[in-house]
Amino acid sequence: MANSASALKRVRQIKSRTLRNTSAKTRVKSLRKKIYEAVESKDKEAAAQSYKEFSSAVDRALKSNIYHANKVANLKSKMNKVVKSIA
Repeated sequence: MANSASALKRVRQIKSRTLRNTSAKTRVKSLRKKIYEAVESKDKEAAAQSYKEFSSAVDRALKSNIYHANKVANLKSKMNKVVKSIA
């Protein structure tokens, strides 16, 4: 256990940041699943809308340093490829 006041504060900060990061990552994962479901049902409209939401969520995660820029580019590229495969 932490012994100093500053170490206790760091523990509190890490706890809140972990919660924030986990919720953002979970949102990205659920939006990815939503895209896959829309593609599976061959619904172009829903897939496009889901991709738009996904892209926004990933960009927000990038902005708060949850994901690296290359990881975000990779995720968006893969999901765009999946959405375009409906044609």
